[in-house]
Amino acid sequence: MNRRQFLATSALMANAAAQPATPPIKLGIDLFSIRNQNWTPIQYLDYCAKQKARVVHFSETRFLGSLEPANLRSIREHAEKLNIEVEIGMTSICPSSKAFKPELGTAEEQLTRMIDAATIVGSSIVRSVLGTAADRDPGPISKHIEDTVKVLHSVRPYLLDKGIKVAIENHAGDMTAPEVETLVREAGTDITGVCLDSGNPLWTLEDPHYTLETLHPYVLTSHTRDTMVWNTHDGAAVTWVRMGQGNVGIRDYMLRFAELCPGKALSLESIVFGPRQYPWRKREFWRTYQDVQAASFSRFLTIAETGKPTPDYAFNRGVELEREDLEASLAYVRELFHI
Repeated sequence: MNRRQFLATSALMANAAAQPATPPIKLGIDLFSIRNQNWTPIQYLDYCAKQKARVVHFSETRFLGSLEPANLRSIREHAEKLNIEVEIGMTSICPSSKAFKPELGTAEEQLTRMIDAATIVGSSIVRSVLGTAADRDPGPISKHIEDTVKVLHSVRPYLLDKGIKVAIENHAGDMTAPEVETLVREAGTDITGVCLDSGNPLWTLEDPHYTLETLHPYVLTSHTRDTMVWNTHDGAAVTWVRMGQGNVGIRDYMLRFAELCPGKALSLESIVFGPRQYPWRKREFWRTYQDVQAASFSRFLTIAETGKPTPDYAFNRGVELEREDLEASLAYVRELFHI
């Protein structure tokens, strides 16, 4: 090695040493990202393995195919061959929520079935939700939180016996971060935690960085995507976009998540559609959001000031675009974390 090569190499090494180390993550995929593919569980696992995912999040029972023990064992065996961790989930466990499906049994019965399924398939959690933004109107959301806590208390002995925790998601505008924290603490952190969603806080007029700051001690898993927020004549609009195309600081959010939630899955839930309107300048709007804290809302407004209108994409964009959206977001994350 000559002197010029030595100096160039030394400079590169010094520059690399000066760069802050990127914290490692456990990359995951929430199958809701590719919800219209109509694949078998084995096909979903094979696709996710090609995308270098370490965790596959079956966020709804339909992605599992069935809860038959033989099917769940086959999923577990195939995931183990691919060195992939499996997480499973369900929808509402709040009997008073508009999203709850009583035709499937009581909340306790539905949750117990999923606990059994988690045990067989090898998932340490059951992701579930309270409901949606519709449960804030007329509200109060506190009543639904109480009902959800009662259900969790009812199945507490079974959860402890099986060693499974319920990961409550901040879902579709149902709860703010402080409200999720209240639910988890009242239910008990020995049986309950959080599925932290980075896109849903904006549906409660909340900065996702604030949500992360508040809920990180309880995080069991995550759903992660980018968002664009901008001002409108009546208030603001919110739409979900591919990673790196939003204005909520998703890069810094993910780096902070990796620091605060080491070992927890950073799972992409790619959804590209919108926008959702928030006419907060109208007095009647606040009937649904009376509990929103001013300090949190001010951060939401700061984000909106930097945004710009984004096309109104349909919720179901077709199977090819669905995969393209996810794969573009995965590429962004893999580059950020050097995966």
